[in-house]
Amino acid sequence: MTLRVTFDLEEADLKFFRTQMKRAQELAAATPEKTIVENVEKMVAELSSATVPAFVQQRVDKLRSLIEMLRDAEWALGGVERRNVVTALAYFADPHDLIPDTVPVLGYLDDAIMIELVVRELGHEIEAFEDFCRIRIEEASRNRKSDLSREDYLALKRQQLHLRMRRRRQARRSSVSTARTRFRLF
Repeated sequence: MTLRVTFDLEEADLKFFRTQMKRAQELAAATPEKTIVENVEKMVAELSSATVPAFVQQRVDKLRSLIEMLRDAEWALGGVERRNVVTALAYFADPHDLIPDTVPVLGYLDDAIMIELVVRELGHEIEAFEDFCRIRIEEASRNRKSDLSREDYLALKRQQLHLRMRRRRQARRSSVSTARTRFRLF
């Protein structure tokens, strides 16, 4: 038997998560990226081997995807997008959060909420990265022109996906700039 629990976060609740993300931005600015990524990898490994609620475990894979996005040399994420991903991960590398993780079942609730907010905020980046991973797999079986190497092909696709990611983010920000319901972490 499962029980579905649904709740709405009001502006005051979202303000708390924005404040936590600002704290994570400060942490990210003062901590090497490598340290942040290693700390989150350690947390993900611990969660994967621990008995945690399913709603948490389902979201841990999303953190793995963000880590892979940073580590993938062929994806070569840079600039603002890279900083946003590192900042998002910095939140999870910080052991001081709203509900201590040692509280059974509820200890990871704030982490699960933040993962959902991060995934919404970084949706275009995640989608573009997943498309790049799919293209990379398909590239191995494509009938390649002799004048276009694998590296050149992936570089072209990466450039197209980075551009798409930035255009979509800009379009989303422009279309909702007057709407008060839009939640932004960064």
